[in-house]
Amino acid sequence: MQAPPPLRPRRRGIGWAQRAEIALLSGPAILMFLGFVIFPVVMAGYYGFYKWKGYGPPTHFVGLDNYKTILQDSSFHAALWHNGAIAVLSLVMQGPIALGLTLLLNRKMRGQSIIRVLIFVPFVIAEVIVGTAWSLMLQSNGAVNDVLRSIGLDWLAVDWLSNPKIALWTLMLILTWKYVGFAVILFLAGMQNIPEELSEAAAVDGASYWQTQRRITLPLLAPTIRIWGFLSIIGALQLFDLVYIIWGQYVASTAGTSTMATYMVTEGRNAGNYGYGNAVAVVLFTISLIIALIYQRFVLRRDTEGALTEGA
Repeated sequence: MQAPPPLRPRRRGIGWAQRAEIALLSGPAILMFLGFVIFPVVMAGYYGFYKWKGYGPPTHFVGLDNYKTILQDSSFHAALWHNGAIAVLSLVMQGPIALGLTLLLNRKMRGQSIIRVLIFVPFVIAEVIVGTAWSLMLQSNGAVNDVLRSIGLDWLAVDWLSNPKIALWTLMLILTWKYVGFAVILFLAGMQNIPEELSEAAAVDGASYWQTQRRITLPLLAPTIRIWGFLSIIGALQLFDLVYIIWGQYVASTAGTSTMATYMVTEGRNAGNYGYGNAVAVVLFTISLIIALIYQRFVLRRDTEGALTEGA
């Protein structure tokens, strides 16, 4: 005779006390999110359908004309290409440098703490200070060119900021100097979760240091690297402050360093056309959202699936 199937425990519903507790704890965060994220996005979409000067209620309805202008403007196409190039170059340049520094700093050495602090310091310096300092040093008669001329490298003393062939690479060097410390700290934190027993077992089996890093450390660090890649791409798409401070609203477009955010401010607020600026903000938000969803779907899928657990 077949035994009857075991009875499943009946799930208890959430009582009013638990619901009140959840509402009390999550309510302020939800209100902040609605007020400072969702509401501005909705209002930007609304104002994007108008030609608005920024004060008073919008009355001049233009429909999709602002969006048509954006998609047909060659300046926006150039800014979009610059954002894409910055995103790719940030991964290519900052990733290997950060990994190399992380592997170096993960080993016991003298002055390890001081070196970590020095690498992380540029990241915590305000963008205004960084932009102002670099803009002064990289001028034609700035400190960088003066040093190059003093050591006999006059041919390297170029216009770092205004030359379209060099300006984008100048921006990438500044971004790498400032943000590589964040990647190093993130990778070091990820390495702390890797059990030392795995490296010790590999060493007992005769694996070299580089074999251990390639076969054990890097694969186990991959989730952290993917998260850093996501943050780096989103940050590159929304880049504004350093470009606007160093190159300004007019030089950025001619030097080849303009971004979608600088285009939004230049053609929106500075031109007195806030409706158009809101439309650019909606386009920027849409592009960032699509790229974020694609990245999560195809790159972060293993990490998100591994983090989800099915209830009993």
